[in-house]
Amino acid sequence: MSKLIIIVMIIAYIMDLIIGDPYSFPHPVRFIGNFIKFIEDKIRNIFKSKKGLKIGGFLLWIITVGTTALLTKLILEVFCINNILYVIVSSAILYTTLSTKCLAHEARKIYEVLKSGDIEKSRKQLSYIVGRDTTTLNEDEIIRATVETVAENTVDGIISPMMYGFIGGPVFAMAYKAINTLDSMVGYKNEKYEDIGFASAKIDDIANFIPARITPFFMMIASFILGFNSKKSIKIAIRDRKNHKSPNCAYAEGAVAGALEVQLGGTNMYFGEKVYKPTIGDKDRELEIEDIIRTNKIMYMTSFIALVIFSTITYLVF
Repeated sequence: MSKLIIIVMIIAYIMDLIIGDPYSFPHPVRFIGNFIKFIEDKIRNIFKSKKGLKIGGFLLWIITVGTTALLTKLILEVFCINNILYVIVSSAILYTTLSTKCLAHEARKIYEVLKSGDIEKSRKQLSYIVGRDTTTLNEDEIIRATVETVAENTVDGIISPMMYGFIGGPVFAMAYKAINTLDSMVGYKNEKYEDIGFASAKIDDIANFIPARITPFFMMIASFILGFNSKKSIKIAIRDRKNHKSPNCAYAEGAVAGALEVQLGGTNMYFGEKVYKPTIGDKDRELEIEDIIRTNKIMYMTSFIALVIFSTITYLVF
């Protein structure tokens, strides 16, 4: 069965490249998000104190991740009565955990709008994929935010679910998506979420610890193949790995910054608050609009390299 996961993951990866995440598609993450909101509201009605909300946050995490994993397991048990059906159902589930085409598509839309000169629309487009305030960003800041988002989400949108999929199949991959969705919804360090989102934020950091640290090596190989600065890619990823409030985000951002020989990071607005962040990379040149497309290329190649390496390890070891 361990060898079968290679076939399943390859099919899932191809499905993601072809189909992506259609807006009309009932994506599981949307159901997870609605479930999180429902449970969060119930918990807030029960727990009022800071300590209570922290306890409630752990319950929110256990209920969400546990329910997601259990439902995925039940679906596999019901429908996977033979290997062919297992491949079909598992591929369909795993496909929904990957965000390769969706991530590239959203970045490409920002690129196209920027090319048209519509700064207001590009700010709006960017707001769909970032947590920062985009209302006053200029063109350079929009480009930087887009590059950072694609780089950062290469980890939690592709490499992490792919790695967990190879380790534990659809159950592990979907559990990871629940962990990541919890972090994106409640894992903020502000007054509203600092207590109820404490567990979700910390466990997401743990879940992404290994993927975040192996992604720069995949990006280094990708940069070499694509003709970018592969040596500087890994150098900046290691040198500036701590230049981010998140313990994981600077690795991929640093790898992209080094590969493109640009500087990322700096001050951003989140929920009306100015957040000062160190810079990542060296400013060998100014960011330009084509860096969005270059980052997409790195992301695509990185995902393919990860698929090949994970498949090879699975075949040789398991």
